[in-house]
Amino acid sequence: MTASPLYYDRFDTPIGLLTVAVGNDGVRHILFPENRYDARGRADWIHDPAPVREAREQLLAYFAGERERFDLPLAPHGTDFQRRVWLALAEIPFGATWSYAQLAQHLGQPRAVRAVGAANGRNPLPIVLPCHRVIGANGALTGFGGGLPTKAALLALERRDGSGTTSGTMASLFG
Repeated sequence: MTASPLYYDRFDTPIGLLTVAVGNDGVRHILFPENRYDARGRADWIHDPAPVREAREQLLAYFAGERERFDLPLAPHGTDFQRRVWLALAEIPFGATWSYAQLAQHLGQPRAVRAVGAANGRNPLPIVLPCHRVIGANGALTGFGGGLPTKAALLALERRDGSGTTSGTMASLFG
């Protein structure tokens, strides 16, 4: 059986060049520059910006401080447990952080902290399924596919000031 193609595009963001891949069933991958994955080498990945347009627009609105949640069809591939973890990530409120233990507790599996951490690390849709909002039990920033400076910048973008608005755009954080 031949896999259906994925359509991808790359675009500039304040954290660097993101690659987004979309299948017929929804968004499948968001890749950071650090991922070192070259979609051009994959026969089943076709460069076509059109199917990626909505995801690109929503991500750019997020970076501009204009979007807190994403309204995209998502199609992450993983085990049932991984998909449960990834869906739970979307329940972490914008501007909040949870520890891996809190995420495991939320899933009703408080002893599965390491498994939750492993699933979090394999999240194919960072930012949209906000794995950057998961931190160590001591409040420390821990592993992130985009690197810890990017994780810190994403959390700073989501931090609210006293007025209930976000603290700024990514451009102000990196510029």
